[in-house]
Amino acid sequence: MGPIEIMSGGSLVEIRGAIQCLLLVTLVVNNGRPRTSSVLIKELWDGSPPRNPENALQAHISRFRSRLKELEPDAPSRLMRSTTGYRLRFEPHELDANRFVGCLDEMRSKPDMPPDEAVRRLRETLQLWRGPVFDSMEGGSICRAAAARYEESRLSLLELLYDNELKLGRHAEIIPELRELIEVSGPNERLCEQLMVALYRAGRQTDALAVYRQMWTRLKDEIGIEPSPVLRRYERAILTHHPVLNRTADHLALHR
Repeated sequence: MGPIEIMSGGSLVEIRGAIQCLLLVTLVVNNGRPRTSSVLIKELWDGSPPRNPENALQAHISRFRSRLKELEPDAPSRLMRSTTGYRLRFEPHELDANRFVGCLDEMRSKPDMPPDEAVRRLRETLQLWRGPVFDSMEGGSICRAAAARYEESRLSLLELLYDNELKLGRHAEIIPELRELIEVSGPNERLCEQLMVALYRAGRQTDALAVYRQMWTRLKDEIGIEPSPVLRRYERAILTHHPVLNRTADHLALHR
């Protein structure tokens, strides 16, 4: 998760050229399903194709197939063509993105997993994240949508992580991480809730309320909305020292 890379035999393999990288991404994010030539042309040149797009596509397909053959000279080609288009053949576990999303799905399906085990699994999975998805590579609508989808998965995984960290009483340890995340991401009420709880449990009620006010301002300025009823309940709980915010309580009760 991050810049597009291929690992072969334990070594990092370079894919040269923006179009070659974009071709790889466009095929990979379709998880083994075929892409038609027209879809590939639209994605690779983002609505501004060369004079002869079919020939240009075939040239890039041939170059990409040759590069894959260099990596696996004795194996069947991973780039396959059918009547419905081109697809890239790979096993689900060979793609970091699938492992990342798979962990998130598993954690969601096991809400009763011991928090220490959940934290370990989630932290390990976060090691797969190496920076912005596809880095600074420019792509069409398919790549942009995939990048946004993976970023949403990352935020969801982080939210699960910090819920479990709070269950373990590690409120002080996660305050710096949450502050940084909120600073660099768009307005995120779930992360704000978690930071407010962490600060309150660390004996910093004033700071927790300041975080709420800052989020209120960001929501109004950047989106034009007010905090959700749930986030407002967190503010009231902090003002009234609600027992649901105690260290041994489940703060997620405020969502119900």
